[in-house]
Amino acid sequence: MTRKVLLVPCALLLAACAPQKQTYKAPPPPVPETWNTGLPASEPAGAASPADLKWADFFLDDRLRQVVKLALDNNRNLRLAALNVEKAQALFRIQRARQFPTVNAGATGDAYRIPRDMTSNDKAYTYETMQIGVQVSSWEADLFGRIRSLKQQALEQYLATEQGRISTQLALVSEVATAYLALGADRDNLRLAQATLDAQKATYDLVRQTRDKGLKSDLEVSQSQSQVEAAQVDVVRFTGLLTLDENALTLLVGAPVPESLLPRELGPAEALKEVAAGLPSGVLLRRPDIVSAEHQLKAAYANIAAARAAFFPTIVLTGGGGITSSALSQLFSPRALTWQFAPQITVPIFDSGIRKTNYQVAELDRDAAVAQYEQAIQVAFREVSDALSQRGRLLEQQSAQQALVNTLGETYRLTEARYKAGVDNYLSVLVAQRSLYAAQQAMVGIRLSRLGNLVILYKVLGGGA
Repeated sequence: MTRKVLLVPCALLLAACAPQKQTYKAPPPPVPETWNTGLPASEPAGAASPADLKWADFFLDDRLRQVVKLALDNNRNLRLAALNVEKAQALFRIQRARQFPTVNAGATGDAYRIPRDMTSNDKAYTYETMQIGVQVSSWEADLFGRIRSLKQQALEQYLATEQGRISTQLALVSEVATAYLALGADRDNLRLAQATLDAQKATYDLVRQTRDKGLKSDLEVSQSQSQVEAAQVDVVRFTGLLTLDENALTLLVGAPVPESLLPRELGPAEALKEVAAGLPSGVLLRRPDIVSAEHQLKAAYANIAAARAAFFPTIVLTGGGGITSSALSQLFSPRALTWQFAPQITVPIFDSGIRKTNYQVAELDRDAAVAQYEQAIQVAFREVSDALSQRGRLLEQQSAQQALVNTLGETYRLTEARYKAGVDNYLSVLVAQRSLYAAQQAMVGIRLSRLGNLVILYKVLGGGA
């Protein structure tokens, strides 16, 4: 008994050598307070905070909303992310259950016979034993928080996985919208190429007819025909791109997209709601990928606490109780009561530095989690700064490009009129046609970039799921 009592002060003495407890504290964001865009800060009218803006409110086009909803229901990557969340939740429940004792109930019966050849009085004997009881299996009394720390680690990993699912969903919404807009832009390009082809064919027929009357040369006919063939090449090219765009959208959605939901054209900028970005960089802390990284950091701190608890004694309680008797008639009598209680304390003394090394590994994992958390913030800061920088310049570029299209359209109209009046040659018309067509295609590309930039802003600012 004296030896058992001496174990307690020894255990306390050894526990004093344990590392100091570490309290979680979020690292300060390693980025400036404001975005680095190279442009004066400005907010479009009616802009909303992206983290508070649900995707159904961000997309104002009803068909696009239906396509996104279809993707959320069918996309396999999102489904896999949801399964990972369920798995992490189940692991957390398992770890939480370790805080409580495991209780088992059972009944046993035993009968055996001793033959008379093995008895002293040459008579056979039969013995029977029946037992009903409840047993508490090796329950660890979590006095120093080891199991609680492991439960907290499992909880933080579950929360990190949930934020990972939200991040996957946000990325999917962004990718679907980008593919949808690209399909609309290529349909605009195809429509523009087809309209150009029709106009070139009409011009070619006119030039050929005037050549037949001796008013135009074969060179002008050849020049006009080359324009028809160039437009035909673009029609074929954009027709092929439409197929690729539809295939990409179908893969993202995870199911065939009905034709009625596909975009007929690239919609206006008003098809997407403007998002506010004139906020301090601390808004990044609400991004799901950064929240996930912070939960992983908290899990690393909990793992340190569990490694620290290994320096303290482990107390395990095992016990049980029930009734036992050799006769069924006496099984439920007070004399049949039986119980067992077996406490066990394990005091760590010498383990060749395993506990200390495990603690050091846990600290290194914590430091790595800090680096990953800070890196996630820095990457997010750059993504937002780049997107904001592009937003201001795309608005200016779109305005300038529209002015260029208007000017080239007027130039083409005047040049064609001069050619038909016989004042100018056909080369001037060709130059004006090519310039106008290129400017119109560039305008479609800028509009696509402008809408795509809004989608990117919504994503990188942590748009609400």
